[in-house]
Amino acid sequence: MCLAVPGKIESFVADDPEAMKMAKVDFGGIKKVINLDLVPEADVGDFVLVHVGIAISKVDEEEAQRTLNFLEGMGELDELKIDEILLKERNSEGL
Repeated sequence: MCLAVPGKIESFVADDPEAMKMAKVDFGGIKKVINLDLVPEADVGDFVLVHVGIAISKVDEEEAQRTLNFLEGMGELDELKIDEILLKERNSEGL
């Protein structure tokens, strides 16, 4: 199933105007670096919907939390958690 997951922008990764706009985004405790080029108006503290590593729109905090709670209840955030664990393992092994 393809879906967009809401997350909160914590910080920008690069401040180079020539580079893609990237940010660290928190998905209920799982943090990933996300491309913000499609939502250039997004700022730290904003909530965005993310699909395959790209923020596709901004959402308000209430809607983001409601969606995260729903996905968590369905077990749909497990894939994000597994990806995070695998990434940490690869980094610790020097891959």
